[in-house]
Order: sequence, then structure tokens, then C-alpha cells
Amino acid sequence: MATTISLRHNNSQTQINSNNTHPQRENFITEEIQGLIRVHRDGHVERPQIVPKVSCVVAPERGVTARDVVINKETNLWARVYVPLTSHSHTKVPLLVYFHGGGFCVGSASWSCYHEFLTSLASKANCVIVSVNYQLAPENPLPAAYDDGFNALMWVKREAQNGSSVQKWWLSHCNFSSLFLAGDSAGANIAYNVATRTSSSMSLKGVVLIQPFFGGEERTSSEMHSHHQPPNSALTLSVSDTYWRLALPLGATRDHPYCNPLALGMAKLRDLRLPSIMVCVSEMDILRDRNLEFSNTLVKAGKKVETVVHKGVGHAFQVLHNYQLSHSRTQEMMHHIKTFLNQ
Repeated sequence: MATTISLRHNNSQTQINSNNTHPQRENFITEEIQGLIRVHRDGHVERPQIVPKVSCVVAPERGVTARDVVINKETNLWARVYVPLTSHSHTKVPLLVYFHGGGFCVGSASWSCYHEFLTSLASKANCVIVSVNYQLAPENPLPAAYDDGFNALMWVKREAQNGSSVQKWWLSHCNFSSLFLAGDSAGANIAYNVATRTSSSMSLKGVVLIQPFFGGEERTSSEMHSHHQPPNSALTLSVSDTYWRLALPLGATRDHPYCNPLALGMAKLRDLRLPSIMVCVSEMDILRDRNLEFSNTLVKAGKKVETVVHKGVGHAFQVLHNYQLSHSRTQEMMHHIKTFLNQ
């Protein structure tokens, strides 16, 4: 039996049917981000493979081994795990559970850009990385990605407690007293929201938020002056708005706490039990002002926050082709993450 979900579009509500058959599908597009996602009224979602997906194979000279692991077959929740070869000594290394970006609607742990970035990060920061492939909106609107993130973290906890022989190839290298959550863009949003759920479930040492994808009904200065972005920016204001329309629960505005964590107010933030947080901000990102306000508000709420501003670069620069790996700002980011993991 076909099921339906609801999708917001330009202040209207359209019923989306999961039965992906329609004789004139091309004439019924309700949302589109060119080259990334196209949503049809009948529920069909197209995601052109603008970024190639790659296997978990890593060249030996990169100093890292990687494998894909299944977390939950029923929900198709899986992760790509990276283990630095330097960790094959008796010294255990930090564990970083990572969530990729993509506005909650696109992206994959197998995207080549994330595979390359996390391979390098595992090697340079000398940490084990579990890169989670969570469910995407609009088929699975928020909080589905948060649920997947939390379930992935609980899976790590169970495997560690049970001494899983199947996962020993990477578990045996982890120092579980140095457990961190991390992510970029929407993945940073996921990392933050998962961290707010884990205070009584699992001890986290820290959270790394790279250009966290937050929003709000009121525009910030960096959003209104988005023409200051680098050419071919990974995130524009219109793209951001589309992602939020697709990802938020039905009827929610951009001041919903999933989108705007500051909407909870200072008192609510003070009540959150959060570990140390590092926020990586890009100077030319439309999210710059939101990221800085988020960091400053957490500090005022008594949380331990380290803010790093990367000059002259835009959103998601570390996974874009022109900046990836060899660029000084990407190397700078990896250095700051390494220092934070080993504090």
C-alpha cells in the first residue's frame, strides 16, 4: 500500500505519495536544487550523482584502512570506519563519530569528497572515525537523522561493551574515554542534537561542529549580504531555504529548535549537559553570523566553547575540490581538530 508524507512548498502544502509512478512526472516538480535534488509531487525524489560515490578502498600510502559496517539492516543504517595505521601500536586513539553534510537531503558517507577528507583527517589527527550514513529528507524528515545519529552512537557503545569480535579490527584501537561527535553543515547540526540526547546515555569528551547548519526566521547580516560569498559557493540563501522546507517537520518554521537552537532561550541552553564544543566558522559563509552567535550564546550559558574562524573561505570549503586536502585552510582545520581531540 502506498503511503503519503506532506511537503511544504512556498507556504503551501502538497501531498507526496511514495508510489513513484506518474505519466507526466517532469511537469510536477515541487522542489529543486539544481544538480543536487529534485522532488516530484508523486513522492519520487531524484538525486543526480553530482559527487561520485566511492568504495572504502584506501591507497596504502595514505596510512589508513577503511571498511563499511552495517549498524541496522532494517533502516539501512551503516557507517564507513577509518583506522589510522599508526594506531596499530599499543596506544589507543580518540574515536570520532562523524556526520556528513548536505542539508539533511543529500550526501553520503561514500561521497568521494568525504572519503578523501576523512581519510586524511584520520591520518593527521590520529583518530578512528566512524562516518555515519543516515536517512535523508524529505523521505525521512527530521528528527530521523537525529534518531539515526543517536542509534549509531548507542551501537558503538554496545559493541564496545560486548567486546564484539566482529568489530574488533577497529574497536581495539579506540580510547573510549576520548569519544567525540563531529560533523559539517547539516552533519554538525546532527552532532549537536545527538549530543543533547546523550548526557545520561554515554560520556562524550567533546563535539566538533564545522560550519553548523542552523537557521531562523529573521535574516542575519551574513545571509542578507550573501553576494560576499566565494564563487560557486556550496550554500546560498535560496538553497538553505529549500533544504529547511524539505527537512523540517510539517508546519514547522525556521525558528523550530531543530533549525534554530537559540529559539530555546538562554535558560534552556544552561540546562543542557554538553561537553566541550569546538565551532569552526568560515569567514565568507552565509552561516557565519549564526555560527558566531551560537558560539557566543553557549559561552554566556556557561558552556566550554572554542571558536575557530577560517579566513577567506566559504561554506564546506574543506570538501570542495579547489580547497580539499592540500589547501592551507583545510590543513589548518585538521590541525585544530587534532589539538581539540588531544586536549
